[in-house]
This record gives sequence, structure tokens and C-alpha cells, in this order.
Amino acid sequence: MAQYHSYGQNLQLWTCTMQLIIISSCAGCFFGCSLALVAEIIISIHARDLLQDEGQTKYMNTIFPLYSLFGFLGLHMLMYAGNVYFWARYRVNYSFIFGFKQGTELDFKQVLLLTFGLSVLILSTALANLEMEMDPETQSYKALTELLPLGLVIVVVLMAICPFNILYRTNRFFFLTCVWHCLCAPLYLVTLPDFFLADQFTSQVQLLRNVEFYACYYGWGDFKKRDAATCNESNVYKIIYIVIAVVPYWIRFLQCIRRYCEGRDSTQAMNGLKYLSTIAAVVSRTIYTQKRGTTLKIIAASTSGVATIFNTYWDLVMDWCLLCRNSENPWLRDKLILPNKSVYFIAMVLNAILRLAWMQTVLDFNEASFLHTNALIAVVASLEIIRRGIWNFFRLENEHLNNVGKFRAVKSVPLPFSYEDKDKDL
Repeated sequence: MAQYHSYGQNLQLWTCTMQLIIISSCAGCFFGCSLALVAEIIISIHARDLLQDEGQTKYMNTIFPLYSLFGFLGLHMLMYAGNVYFWARYRVNYSFIFGFKQGTELDFKQVLLLTFGLSVLILSTALANLEMEMDPETQSYKALTELLPLGLVIVVVLMAICPFNILYRTNRFFFLTCVWHCLCAPLYLVTLPDFFLADQFTSQVQLLRNVEFYACYYGWGDFKKRDAATCNESNVYKIIYIVIAVVPYWIRFLQCIRRYCEGRDSTQAMNGLKYLSTIAAVVSRTIYTQKRGTTLKIIAASTSGVATIFNTYWDLVMDWCLLCRNSENPWLRDKLILPNKSVYFIAMVLNAILRLAWMQTVLDFNEASFLHTNALIAVVASLEIIRRGIWNFFRLENEHLNNVGKFRAVKSVPLPFSYEDKDKDL
């Protein structure tokens, strides 16, 4: 019997090893293909001098937002892969904290496999779009060329909701469940995965706005002629542009209200106030970019300044539990996971600096920049995604340390128990 048991263990170990080898090989292959596709796109653009083409502005106003959506998604997935790697390396029990079903959590190699696989699909479509547009034989199929980004969105959505047991179905459905809980806030009990995901959405405001652009461009815009004027000049579009940026923060506000009503925790009320200040900043900044004016600039600068200070303080003191003057580690916290304390100070400085990135809207950096407005917006949005990725690690580290201190990060409490002998009372 022992021999069969040993054989079964060896077979399981061999199977797991082969899976890791295959996953690593495929991830590496997709990464190499992604680099090759990026190089091919850059060479095609420079060889045909497309940057100096008369249609550059039209391209940046239409096609660039359509594909940058996937760039934001890929960058966020890449940051999550980095988080998973460091959580595992420093023994942060992220699987327990998120509530993943045992054995179904993705390691960083699996996340990288999905990330680079998606990047190959995106870059291949972008290159095909570019080649079809430049090839005289396919210029008559302009409608088909312009529909490639929409087809890519449909493929990605179908992969996300696919009911078959492929592409990590358990994780996809877990993600979709959390998305549903966020959309239905405050009807559901707020758990850590729900508000953690909602926080990710607050860093993907530009992605949501690109989704709005998709709907308008293909629904009401003249995509056959690559004309987005119908969208950009529409007052309804401008209003929705503001509303869709508010939605993630409003969801977090409702989640904070739900948690406050359940536990009467004043901290949650202050957290909700933080998101209201952010909503005021987002609305005022967006209105300023649309209408301009000295008064609007003062309002936008004031609300953005207050929101930046409020959010930065909350990140460092409440979410990371740092800046504790009297702790065992001055200006940090008593318990730390990372051996190098300077990393925490670097992370705090980076968080504050990257928080200031959104002030470029008010300071009008785009007017003095050599970049196109949409390119600058994409850069600022990418910086916010990077900031969120850094925030994710320290937020979960703090959660893990709190759980360990209260014996919640393990399935069983270590012995000995402390209890009273109730038999003596009988």
C-alpha cells in the first residue's frame, strides 16, 4: 500500500513539474512574440513615415484610444503578476485573504501567461490593422479594417464569460462575481475582494472612458470614415464622460456606507468622505478641461489638492499603517515583511509623487508637451496603474500582518488553547 502511495505522490509531483515547465515555456514564447510584434509595428510606422502623415491627428483621436484600452488592461495584469510574485516570495497569504478556492489561485507564471498571450492577440490585431490600412489591395475594405478593434473587444469579453472549463474558469467566475458585487453595491455584504477590486477600478478611469468611446464610435460615430467628431462634440457624450469617471469612486463610497452601517465604524465614514472628495476633484477637473476658465481652474486646483492630500495620507497611514512615529521601526510600523526598510520609504515617496500625476490636467502640461493630448493622457493613466500596483503589495502585506496577529491567516489556531473548564461548574 505504501508503495502505491509513494507512486501516486511521484506521479502528482511529475505532473505539476511538467505543467510548470509548459506554462513557463508558453509565457516565454508569448513574451518573445510580443517583443517581435512591437518591433515590427515600430519599424512599419517609421518606414512609412506615418508620424508625419496628415492622418496622424485623426489616428490619435480614434484608433489610439481603441487600442490603448488593452494597453491599460495589460499593464494592470503585469503589475498584478509582480504582486503575486512578491506576495509568494515574502509569504503573504494572498490566497487566503482573497478567499480563493484552495488550489485554484494563479501564481505569477500563470498570470504572465495570460498577460503575454493577450498582448500577442492585441499586437497582432494592431499590426493587421496597420497593414490592411497601408496595403492598396485592402484599402477598399475600410469598414472591415475599422472593425478590428471592436472584434478584439468581443473576443476578450467572450473569453472572460466562457462557461467551459478552460482559461482558468474558476478564477474568471470569481472575478465576474466580484464585479457583480461592485456594480450592485451596497446590496451585498462587502468583503475584501469586493472593495479591493473596486479600488482597482478607481485606477482604471481612462479605460472606462475608452469603453464609452467604443460605444459612441461604433454606435453613433462614422467609423467607416474614421470620424469621431460626433462623439467629441456631443454634449451628452461629455456628460457621460464625467459620470463614467465618477462611477468607481461612487461604488467605493457606497461600500464604505454599507460597512459603516454594519459596524458603526467611524473610519469607514471618513473613508467614504475621502471618495466624495475625489469625486469632487474628478468632476471639477473634467469640467475645466472641457470649458476652461480661470474660476474653473481655481476650483479644479483646490479640489484636486485636497483630494491628493487626503488620499495620500489615507494610503500611507490607514491602508499601509505606516508613518508611526513611536513604533519599533520609526515612521514605519512594528511588524514588517520586507527586510530592507528603505523600500517602504521609497514606496511612500513614489506614492505621493504618482498621486500628483493627475494634477497635470489642471497645470496644463499638455499644452507645453510634445506629446499628443491622448498620448499624454495615456501616460498619466499608466502612472496611476503603476501606483496602484505598488499600493496593492503594501495593502495586502498590512492585511496579512493583521490577520497573523489575530490568527486569521491560517485555517487552525495554534495550540495551546486558553479556556475555562466548564465541567467544574456542573
